[in-house]
Amino acid sequence: MITKYKSKFREQVSEDRFKTNSVSAIPVNAGGLINGEKLRVMVLGGLEEVGRNMTLLEYNKEIIIIDMGMQFPEEDMPGIDYIIPNVAYLEGKEDWIKGVIISHGHMDHVGGIPHLMGKIGNPPMFMGKLTAGIVRKRVEEFSLCPKLAITEMDETTSLQLGKNFKVEFLRVNHSIPDCFATIVNTPIGTVIHTGDFKIDYSPVNDKPADLNRIAQIGGKGVLLLMSDSTDATHPGYQVSESSIGDEMSKIFEKLEGRIIIGTFASQLSRVQKILELAEKFDRRVFLQGRSMNNNVEIAQQIGYLKFNPKILAEDYELSKMPDNKIIVLGTGAQGENGAFLVRVVNGEHRNISLKSGDTVIFSSSVIPGNERTIQTLRDSMVRQGARVINYEMMDIHAGGHAKQEDLKLMMRLIKPEHFMPIEANHYMLQAHAELAEQVGISKQKIFVADNGQVIEFVKNNQNIVIGKLTSEKVPTNYIMVDGLGVGDVSNIVLRDRRVMAEDGMIVIIVTIDSKTGDPIGNPDIISRGFIYMKENKELIQKTRMKVKKIVKDHMPKVPVDDDYIKNKIRNDIGQFLFGQIKRRPMVLPVVIKV
Repeated sequence: MITKYKSKFREQVSEDRFKTNSVSAIPVNAGGLINGEKLRVMVLGGLEEVGRNMTLLEYNKEIIIIDMGMQFPEEDMPGIDYIIPNVAYLEGKEDWIKGVIISHGHMDHVGGIPHLMGKIGNPPMFMGKLTAGIVRKRVEEFSLCPKLAITEMDETTSLQLGKNFKVEFLRVNHSIPDCFATIVNTPIGTVIHTGDFKIDYSPVNDKPADLNRIAQIGGKGVLLLMSDSTDATHPGYQVSESSIGDEMSKIFEKLEGRIIIGTFASQLSRVQKILELAEKFDRRVFLQGRSMNNNVEIAQQIGYLKFNPKILAEDYELSKMPDNKIIVLGTGAQGENGAFLVRVVNGEHRNISLKSGDTVIFSSSVIPGNERTIQTLRDSMVRQGARVINYEMMDIHAGGHAKQEDLKLMMRLIKPEHFMPIEANHYMLQAHAELAEQVGISKQKIFVADNGQVIEFVKNNQNIVIGKLTSEKVPTNYIMVDGLGVGDVSNIVLRDRRVMAEDGMIVIIVTIDSKTGDPIGNPDIISRGFIYMKENKELIQKTRMKVKKIVKDHMPKVPVDDDYIKNKIRNDIGQFLFGQIKRRPMVLPVVIKV
């Protein structure tokens, strides 16, 4: 029945030639509209990266926010935990903010909430039931986060935020339940923000998106569609989550040993399927990882995960059960430090170590940049006797994002006057923009923006809404979280960390006679990550002599200037060492006067 409906719907869409709406078809609330008032759209994160998603809609000194996520650090950010959006533009505008809408419960959409809500005046928040549970759990760890005013909503909810924003919601499918596109009706037109989505006609523990309603919304006229671009470079249609369960069932039938599965803790639809298969094949599930346990607990309490609680087992039972009765489900499929799979491979897990007969299933795709880490992880598993299965070998992972044909279907249904790709790196945004051209949207009405770049819509004297990508940019530089510090790690600190990671550091301790300014004894030298001192005695001795000469060469009868000596040692020794071995470590001089 689902296949028949799917085929019929696609035929209907393909027959209906795409036409862009005329501007006059855009619904306008004429009441109180003053010529020249602008709708401003700003994306503070998510236009140059996958993550840190945060969008602002502003009209006549009123603002609503969609999402408030975090971004995982890049390879050149040693020591950084994650990155959050910069909300400097909102300083002094706290009373403009009428509400914060969260599209779904993934960290790239909710991770910034504990750090940012207090800074923007703690406005009311609106999100789905499961998302609310995840957010409440996350903020428990942050004592400085104010008590959030969360209202749970669904696809039937309608909100009036301020005078200018009437907000409705549209249920969409993703890899986690309770995902919503946001429909914002403004005085000069309707804006739709899809959030993360895919077209899934048979989702797990969720309702399929209402395509008829999407088409009805499009028929009324849409000023701007802001659409998820994460899989815009991949052709075809996204795989349904239900089909992944069928493929895993075939795998489980053939396995006799322990089954160890790595996936994202937020892939609750996948978790549901695994729990169902555990019951089918008379196995018990050992959940591993705090985030996995937290998400399963929240989803079960709310009713989004349905399973017999007896399926879950405690770690102490692991040694008492036969291998063919065990499924271990945990995090770490991306090779994250400290995650379950990594601790098992490194022999750091207190209860689980790999052995011959184990099968490890990587039920997630590889995030770009993690390829080498994951390959090393798989190699180590095989060396320890395990068999490894990944999504490239079998269909054991369905992405949560629409591929090209699904994206084109969404655009054909909504038929927006203007289009803006969001939530991806720039080349993915450009690929999505090209898809928009293919379905008939004018190139002049497609906005491929940078983070912070302002898009403006204004009604001119002819009653026509004009949209443009301006040259104005609001601040969007990285706000980095490192431990308890938020924003206290600057580019200079990162540069120093990179220097130490690449060439190491050398500490030079000089003792100086405070009266004569002459060095006392030989300088002490400490090397970390630069050279092994016992094997480079000649270089160390040359460095000592060079330092002594620098100290002796100060002006006679003039008191020694500590800063001058330190800078001289730092610069001259850096150049000297580079000339000797073509490496430039960080030089840290310490001057002691006696």
